[in-house]
Amino acid sequence: MPTPTKGREAPAAIDRRRAPETRERILRATLALLAEEGTAALSNRRIAAAADVSLGSLTYHFPSQASLLRESLLLYVGEEVARLEAVAAALRARRPTPEEVAADVEALVGRPSGGPGPLAELELHLQAARDPELQEASARCFAAYDGLAASALGALGVADPARHASAFVALITGLGVRRLGTGAAEAEAVTGALLTLLRGALAAGAD
Repeated sequence: MPTPTKGREAPAAIDRRRAPETRERILRATLALLAEEGTAALSNRRIAAAADVSLGSLTYHFPSQASLLRESLLLYVGEEVARLEAVAAALRARRPTPEEVAADVEALVGRPSGGPGPLAELELHLQAARDPELQEASARCFAAYDGLAASALGALGVADPARHASAFVALITGLGVRRLGTGAAEAEAVTGALLTLLRGALAAGAD
């Protein structure tokens, strides 16, 4: 009976009781490496070492790099949408003015949650432009953001919020990329841009 190749354990040797924990550790290690070095520097060996798992365990859970990148993107966005939903719920409870909404969103753009998430997400969306296997995951992520934006806009009194949601997502995404690239939050410009768009959406519904 052949023995497994060193570094690649047989599927039967995988501890399935710890499979969810192992999968998450691999995904989070992938996100960290993406933020540090980008997709071009990724390799199964480096991811396995960062996650403290064997190569066999990594390929058992993720048989292709496309599946690994796809699940990494969905993990990050799922957590980010949950975080932003909590922010949106707090906004709805306060019934804020447009100025307050713009200031709150600026704070989110200028001071994102800790960890490698935003930069890793950007790397994954860029990779999706080159890899059709990732495009569905990228589309699902933006659809989740659009849905969240539409919900928040509707609660703020914007008529037909779904029609305006993608514009807000595009603006916030662009502002986030600008912050990542320049290292500057530019709070006044961010607040002004968001306020202009929000006032326009509210005015469109009043026509």
